[in-house]
Amino acid sequence: MRDFTDADGRTWTAGYRDDGGLDYKGRYLLVFRSADDDGSEALEIALADVRWNTERTARRTIETMSLVELRRRLRSAEGRYESAVPR
Repeated sequence: MRDFTDADGRTWTAGYRDDGGLDYKGRYLLVFRSADDDGSEALEIALADVRWNTERTARRTIETMSLVELRRRLRSAEGRYESAVPR
């Protein structure tokens, strides 16, 4: 898990989640969780096309990602999340 701030100054945690499937290939996926500093419900957004085979690899990759890369991946995840929410 790794905390960072987005371009608007909001705090997020980059992490991974076990997809729970029987297949070990790409079992762990990238997840962003918002901090609920203002009392609102925390938001979790998964970026399902970023996957790892092992927990160790997921953790190592997230720990070594640059801030620019984390922000870019978060923007991509937010855009996909917003397009999936019915209006």
